[in-house]
Amino acid sequence: MATHLVTGAGSGIGAVLADRLLERGDDLVLVARSPERAHDLRSDVPGATVLVADLADAGEVAALADELPDRLDSVVHAAGVVDLGPVADLATEAWQEQLAVNVVAPAVLSRVALPALRAAGGTVVFVNSGAGLSAGPHWSAYAASKHALRALADALRAEEQEYGVRVTTVYPGRTATPMQQKVHEQEGRDYDADAWIDPATVAAAILHVLDLGPDATVSDLTIRPT
Repeated sequence: MATHLVTGAGSGIGAVLADRLLERGDDLVLVARSPERAHDLRSDVPGATVLVADLADAGEVAALADELPDRLDSVVHAAGVVDLGPVADLATEAWQEQLAVNVVAPAVLSRVALPALRAAGGTVVFVNSGAGLSAGPHWSAYAASKHALRALADALRAEEQEYGVRVTTVYPGRTATPMQQKVHEQEGRDYDADAWIDPATVAAAILHVLDLGPDATVSDLTIRPT
């Protein structure tokens, strides 16, 4: 039985992925930002182990080291935050939060999980974004965080290959999640979930990556809406 650590399991891609892993009998370790959210996750994903850490606080993320299992078949970084705006107007706090949650937290969590990942020959999956490949107007902070996440993944992949840890970056285009609804609100556009990628499609791609045999790895995977 495999054990997976998933962030962002409260909604969107992370929630669908957690459900799929649980359905097939895998063990789950989830991260909630508060005790209240942990209570909700335990109800939504029965049987999962839920740890508490605010991903915006690197100290809380680092403290998870003492609560992780000895072996992890995967760590899936699906959590993220977005706040759009022109560079001329975007508040310092918006930059700090997006960099903290979207880059620093995955870096710290990957670091403390490496002993367990090495023990299992596990896989790290970074759920990035099309914004991690190019940046448009009003997307500066979010895209900067996702470009940095891509660099983190590339470096980690090269460093951990000798230990048998595989690293994959998934770049979904616009996906029908609560985050996408927020983006549309910030863009002043009407939101139609049917126009975008189903989160289950991205979750299925991640499952494919996690289920690869020992002979191959997927380093980068781009998923675009039709």
